Amino acid sequence: MSGTDLITCMFFSGNAQEAAEHYTGIFKDSSIGRVNHFTAAGPGPEGAVVSVEFTLNGRSFVALNGPPLDFTQAISLQIPCADQAEVDHYWDALTAGGEEGRAGWLKDRFGVSWQVVPAALADMLGSPDRAKAAQAAKAMMSTQGKMSLAALQQAFDGA
Repeated sequence: MSGTDLITCMFFSGNAQEAAEHYTGIFKDSSIGRVNHFTAAGPGPEGAVVSVEFTLNGRSFVALNGPPLDFTQAISLQIPCADQAEVDHYWDALTAGGEEGRAGWLKDRFGVSWQVVPAALADMLGSPDRAKAAQAAKAMMSTQGKMSLAALQQAFDGA
């Protein structure tokens, strides 16, 4: 790592290692790195996990154990998916024990917000044909739960 790398630090309520293991089991090019433990100096019980360094799709994260705090939807992790199979994979894995939201948003079992979206949606929404972009946006906003690339494409194409 260099001094310019950005690392996302996520605060968990005593289950940082469980979360890191869960996420690395879902994403490709992912691994658990250093697991740090409290010392006799505290503030947690000596030997308990204080933080876990991990990577998801080659990006660095730290899961930090601390007192109970809740994640909010003000920050979410977006997964641009190449195809419907990827949408299905990430959606199914991340909603297990969590809750579905609208327009491809979800909260996983740890309370972390994710957006599982087809990568093609960005091109549709950014299309110079603003009528087509509006149709795709309307289809996206009317989606309850997991997005369908085929339905978005149909809306974009005016079908």
